[in-house]
Amino acid sequence: MNDLDEIKEKLRQFSLARDWDQFHSPKNLSMALAGEVGELLELFQWLTEEQSKNLTREQRKAVEEEVADVFLYLVRLTDRLGVDLLEAAKHKIIINEQKYPVDKVKGSSKKYTEY
Repeated sequence: MNDLDEIKEKLRQFSLARDWDQFHSPKNLSMALAGEVGELLELFQWLTEEQSKNLTREQRKAVEEEVADVFLYLVRLTDRLGVDLLEAAKHKIIINEQKYPVDKVKGSSKKYTEY
């Protein structure tokens, strides 16, 4: 069992012990995930680019907690949908490598439809 499988199982047990599976539909989990991403965004909302790269200890702790929330909801969502998160991520990297070939996009922030 890898670390991701261990986390997935702990989340399953956490949810089962609280009888929360009834609330963990893909719709609800994706909405909760979006809410947590919003909380992460809020931590950076009024920072300058430089400030966002040099967080205080307190800011970093808050970011770590929100990143963990985002990750946990994503793991829970993929578990409920039967999606292998690591395989999906690997596949998406391959797709992105094809959409964004180095010789066309290096140093550019343009979307693949713009080059």
